[in-house]
Amino acid sequence: MPFLWVVRPGPSGNMDYVYPSSYMDRVGSRGKIVSWAPQQEVLNHPSVACFMSHCGWNSTMEGVSNGVPFVCWPYFADQFFNETYICGIWKTGVGLNKDETGIVTRGEIKSKVEQLVNNNIHKANALNLKEKLTDCLREGNSSNKNLNKFIDWLKEG
Repeated sequence: MPFLWVVRPGPSGNMDYVYPSSYMDRVGSRGKIVSWAPQQEVLNHPSVACFMSHCGWNSTMEGVSNGVPFVCWPYFADQFFNETYICGIWKTGVGLNKDETGIVTRGEIKSKVEQLVNNNIHKANALNLKEKLTDCLREGNSSNKNLNKFIDWLKEG
């Protein structure tokens, strides 16, 4: 499947990662590896089928606000909590499982991406959550009114 992979530069500031032998040749024109991309614009593009994310809060909110299903690969701290919401509560994504040696294999990644792409349930849930978020942020929403009243009260004091 075609993919865009954002890989941050190494400590030297260069893209000095060593990929497995002939990896870049195997990727060919199916994938693009870059050091930066405008994530919000990428996630908003209609051709994006899913978002493999570490589940940081900003990435989670950007994925949710664009109605994109997640492949979750958290590393530490709140990322595991966010994964719990994405997979278990909102049901807008799937998590990756490590094998007996502690590695997430390419077969596991392939399986989970195919699961998202071939099953519209996560996409439907993601679009539903996007709609709910949009409704909450609309001007005139009671939560928005209450927040504005609170801000006005703070300004008076």
